[in-house]
Amino acid sequence: MSRQITSLLAIAAVAVALTPTPALAQAPKKPEVDCEQVKCIALTFDDGPGKHAGKLLDTLKKYDAKATFFLEGQYVNSRPAYVKRMVQEGHELGNHSYKHPDFTKVDPWVIKSEIQRTQDAVKKAAGVEPKLLRPPYGLADLQVSDIAAEFGMPIILWTAGSNDWNTKNVEAIKKKTLEVAERDGIILMHDWVEQTVQAMPSIVKSLQAKGYTLVTVSDIIKRQELQPGDVFPLPEGWDK
Repeated sequence: MSRQITSLLAIAAVAVALTPTPALAQAPKKPEVDCEQVKCIALTFDDGPGKHAGKLLDTLKKYDAKATFFLEGQYVNSRPAYVKRMVQEGHELGNHSYKHPDFTKVDPWVIKSEIQRTQDAVKKAAGVEPKLLRPPYGLADLQVSDIAAEFGMPIILWTAGSNDWNTKNVEAIKKKTLEVAERDGIILMHDWVEQTVQAMPSIVKSLQAKGYTLVTVSDIIKRQELQPGDVFPLPEGWDK
């Protein structure tokens, strides 16, 4: 190989090494919230990021409210900018499968693939990996629990739902959410429901007026000392 070609290859190698890599989202250092001292509640949004997530994030930012997003990998891949923004603005990300199958009706390898593909998608989009699992439909059994444990994640359900996916009505969603709100509550919502996003400014202002601090799920469960595979809150009849 000629000296000229060798030099050109060396220059190309240096150029590649100096090419900046795409910036990943960096989670800001979140101020500690002590839910023993303040009245906490966690709003959680499943199935996203939906196409209205940007407007929802605008609202949360305006009112300095935090939330937890249980994401589907397929939508993470189609809307990665929202995922990156969620991390940058201090929200928490959870794993909600890749394509939303019922984990209690599929083979173990399918569950593992669904979880791993979503972990990979979130890591690619935002540089972080979810530490919480919410199975599709909130359905889990001992097999799902064991697989969650393999991934090092507890299973997070909810204390109450907003019924937004059913009513799709702004006033109904607001009324139901405020009705089921309680200290240390974990509320199920969906950011693909446009009416939920429309209701959110009023919901956040109303909750804050009632003395609530809107926090992430991890803030709520901090005192529970959950282990990987644990389910919280425990459904009736669950024996683990």
